[in-house]
Amino acid sequence: MEPNWASEHLQVIRTLMERSALYRRALAPIMLTCGVIGVGAATATCFVRIEEAAGFSALWLVTALVALAAALLLVRRQALKEAELFWSPPTRRVGQALLPAFVAGLAAGIIFLLDDSPTPASTWYLAVFWTAIYGCALNGAGFFMQRGIRLFGWAFIIGGSAAFAMGFARPALVSTESAHYLMGLFFGLLHLAYGVYLYFTERSRKTA
Repeated sequence: MEPNWASEHLQVIRTLMERSALYRRALAPIMLTCGVIGVGAATATCFVRIEEAAGFSALWLVTALVALAAALLLVRRQALKEAELFWSPPTRRVGQALLPAFVAGLAAGIIFLLDDSPTPASTWYLAVFWTAIYGCALNGAGFFMQRGIRLFGWAFIIGGSAAFAMGFARPALVSTESAHYLMGLFFGLLHLAYGVYLYFTERSRKTA
């Protein structure tokens, strides 16, 4: 009995340690909020035409900063509600996993923002780069989160790769306008869809 008892307790301790290492904040509000912000930015371009590469970069960099600020506020609100640290070890691990890709995306956006040489059509490839590298960031952070976030990241990686190939196969479709639609699709509608999915799955997990 003693070996079995020790083995069972060891398994319980291992399970608790694995759970404490995972980021367990509710992601549905974050995804839904980011999705609404992304759709809003893409919709705004239907009324205010932004065709220059610098304008495209400026719009989506500001959108990303607003979405990031909103996400951090939601995380802080959840932490306060549960009387936990905001910058907890799991949150720190997720942040460290996201940071390299976010820095690369920011650097690419700043280059387009400051350099007048990129053509409007090149914004398509900036959108493709942002999409793919965001997927890499989610995939890296997914090692410290629920498994679904890694699959969500792969959707961005595969989608960005497909959009990159389409840019060469159908160059007539490549423009700043289509780049706005691409950003709205991935950073708006896809976030909304995943947020709705998480809303029901996280809700059922809590009631189980």
